[in-house]
Amino acid sequence: MSADRLRQITDAVRESGSRSVLELAELTGASEMTIRRDLEALAEQGVLERYRGGARSLLLRGEEPPFALRAQDGLEVKRRIAAEAAALIADGESVVVDSGTTCLEVAHALHHRRLTVMPLSLHAANALADAPRLTLLLPGGQPRRGELSLTGPLTEASLAALRFDTAIIGCCGLTTAAGLTAYDLADAAVKRAAIASSRRVIAVAEPAKLSRTALAHVIPASRLHAVVTGEDAPDAETGALTAAGVTVRKA
Repeated sequence: MSADRLRQITDAVRESGSRSVLELAELTGASEMTIRRDLEALAEQGVLERYRGGARSLLLRGEEPPFALRAQDGLEVKRRIAAEAAALIADGESVVVDSGTTCLEVAHALHHRRLTVMPLSLHAANALADAPRLTLLLPGGQPRRGELSLTGPLTEASLAALRFDTAIIGCCGLTTAAGLTAYDLADAAVKRAAIASSRRVIAVAEPAKLSRTALAHVIPASRLHAVVTGEDAPDAETGALTAAGVTVRKA
């Protein structure tokens, strides 16, 4: 509930530019003391700036909230999605796992499997470092601050040199009309490189992302073989994806 409240506060402050403690308390149903603690925590993460009686957003509309905030947001749903995606992978496969919080949960779900895995973030690499039966491959590249996703020519070259059975790809937005999209241009380039080197592409996305479009286009939705999302995903969008030839699984 704390993670959900932090996300609610972040979205409310970003949408309006600023909000008072009283407004946020009424919005979330939490006490003003709790809201003040939440605002201090969000200020430490660089999400917003505190002022007496309220806070103003430091995130632009097209920017993604920090990894640390997203990591605990909807965690149970992400774990169900991860388990469903992991069930689609057979032992012995070679798999590239994208960056992002949902893909990090996929890495956790693959920890005890007999696979060859290349994670595209240091968070996921750390989660798999002591996996007992897994062959871990690490790409080169430059870690993005906070995200610790690996980007740049070295990452793209590492992906181009290999051929994977499956790519597990995260996203910031996914619709049939706009395709799979990301906030960051360098991240989008790495996603495209991973997809180009893979026989099968599985997108993992929280239900809310199936109604969003971010700045950088990655691929059309029809290029996906499967989408794994939550049970609350909008029926209109999942139906459109199915009509486009994409297998949709709701966890």
